[in-house]
Amino acid sequence: MASKDIKYLNKDFNTFREALIEYAKAYYPTSYNDFSTSSPGTMFIEMASYVGDVLSFYLDNQLQETFLEYAKQTNNLYSLAYMLGYRPKVTSAALLDLTVYQQLPASGAAYQPDFSYAMTIEEGMQVRSNISNNNFFYCPNKVNFKLSSSVDPTNITVYTTVGGNPNTYLLEKKTQALSGQVKTTTLSFGASERYAIRTINDTDIIEILNVTDSDGNLWYEVPYLAQDYILKPVANTALAYPQLFQEANQVPYILERMAVPRRFVSRFKTNATLELEFGAGVSAASGSVPNPFNVGIGTVNGIDLLNTAYDPTNFVTNQSYGVPPSNTVLTVNYLVGGGASANVQVGELTNISSAVTTFTSVVNANTAAAIQQTLLTDNLERGVGGGDGDSDEQLRLNTLAMFPSQMRAVTQQDYLGIVLGMPSKFGQVAKAYVTKDTAIFAPYLVNQPGERDPLATSLYVLSYNANGQFTAPGPALLKNIQTYLGDYRMLTDTIVIKPGYIINIQVSFDIIVRPNYAAREVVSVCLATLKDFFSRDRWQINQPIVLSTIYTLLDQAAGVQTVQKVTINNIAGTSSGYSPYSYDISGATLNGVIYPSLDPSIFEVKYPDVDIQGRVVTT
Repeated sequence: MASKDIKYLNKDFNTFREALIEYAKAYYPTSYNDFSTSSPGTMFIEMASYVGDVLSFYLDNQLQETFLEYAKQTNNLYSLAYMLGYRPKVTSAALLDLTVYQQLPASGAAYQPDFSYAMTIEEGMQVRSNISNNNFFYCPNKVNFKLSSSVDPTNITVYTTVGGNPNTYLLEKKTQALSGQVKTTTLSFGASERYAIRTINDTDIIEILNVTDSDGNLWYEVPYLAQDYILKPVANTALAYPQLFQEANQVPYILERMAVPRRFVSRFKTNATLELEFGAGVSAASGSVPNPFNVGIGTVNGIDLLNTAYDPTNFVTNQSYGVPPSNTVLTVNYLVGGGASANVQVGELTNISSAVTTFTSVVNANTAAAIQQTLLTDNLERGVGGGDGDSDEQLRLNTLAMFPSQMRAVTQQDYLGIVLGMPSKFGQVAKAYVTKDTAIFAPYLVNQPGERDPLATSLYVLSYNANGQFTAPGPALLKNIQTYLGDYRMLTDTIVIKPGYIINIQVSFDIIVRPNYAAREVVSVCLATLKDFFSRDRWQINQPIVLSTIYTLLDQAAGVQTVQKVTINNIAGTSSGYSPYSYDISGATLNGVIYPSLDPSIFEVKYPDVDIQGRVVTT
């Protein structure tokens, strides 16, 4: 899409030269008429033409960089994306449910678990892979072993026994973990300045975790500076009342709306630069709210103002956009990581790098210290969702898909744009496809009132594994997609999120090589061409394979005289690492086009170095 060059002036050196010569001939016919290549006048004309050519180039280039479809510079693409409501992704974090364990002593004659030694792990625990020291995972939520509910259960099993009686119990909980390592930097501020901007220079930044100033005040990130509040999870105080304990057990945290005068916004300028912008300052009158009943009192300009139209929001808001930091140092903790290598395998996350643990009440300090040493972690599922940031082409497509949605989802394309634009810290959706699913809509057609749901929409998604190959999304990623869509979904819409189907294929071709060309080199060029054609970035769910396109690409390769045959076969079998789904390629081929299945699916060459093969034939 970015290959087009926009010509606004459509003038080059020769055009300017000819125009200047014609101008001189028309207006100075007697003063100057020597236009030979060696004359001084021609030299000055060509120098002016050169300047015009350069200025024309830069003008054309500047105009081209204002169009999202044709801009080539990445920093301009980032600016255009923010302008149209899409936040670029420089990396994507892998997600998984981390299993956390601790031992608990038995107490009393009944040998019951002694929950006075149940730990609380504060937000921010970090776990490192036991295979790669560069793979860190961050736990953003608090883990409270003392609480158990249907949403956040605590599993209890007997761990050791003495004389047939329980001696210790094992507590097990799950918490969400995302790939990334916590880093810290400081930002200095002097005298107060309006809309102060500071930058963090680091690569693969996932998100800002927290910002604290020299006085211990917290600063909060908001979507835009005019938003003066955040939704903050607060511990449910009903835990202190036994009669309400069951209700609080089901809802351990309550979302509250909290005003945040100290706030900022962040935006990526490049993959290696994150910019933080702060407010313009709070005026002296910003702490008071004008009385709307005084609107009609009048001013010196007239007896009353009852006939004047007012915006009612102006009585409760101001344009200060938050407090600017001044004469302080902000400490910024941020998360760095992600990428396809963060899609760890089962059993990797067993090394706890850092964790802050507390006890509600401690009976014996030595026992508490011993209990802390029993804290263990493990991942019983693989990490899913890690991937690279947006390429230039993905940035264009995702921005174009996000802009029409305007922060709400009405059409199927709206849902597609919102899911693809989900923040990277929640995991990466590699491919997505939205449709009215036959399995859901069919009962409505056959008149089954108990099952019909004409508003139901099915969202098929795929993610990446550690090798950057397509895989089904894990439960943590599916849950995050569901939660994220909740802010955009229409009240009457029903969204069913499902994994897409993967059809692994093998491609082989026979070619005749032109004389005087090395067969090995020609085959290598053809293999590279098909690898690029079948790269995962180029393929979408339900995209067919057009065989004529493959023939054309191979025909255009240097040294190819004739493409004799192109064959595509299905490969299936989990034992060899391929998708478990078999597919009848020949039955799905019609007029040189291989169509995907009715169920939303995507064609994938899983191992390009093995699954794309070519040979040279003579006839």
